[in-house]
Amino acid sequence: MARKISVSVDHDICVGNAMCITIATKAFELNDERQAVSANPDGDTEELILEAAENCPVAAITVTDGDTGEQLFP
Repeated sequence: MARKISVSVDHDICVGNAMCITIATKAFELNDERQAVSANPDGDTEELILEAAENCPVAAITVTDGDTGEQLFP
């Protein structure tokens, strides 16, 4: 069974590049300010969500293990 993960986006640094949405199409969406938000962390695989976070040009995405709180990225 896949582990539960938590995803957050720091809107103070998100520039709306939308790379995360291109990679993890179900886990992220843009808000009215054209910044990424975590829409459905269970919608894509952990691998895709981590890839999306790693490709954020300003490192605005934090991914943590939902059960242990361990930070998986960055």
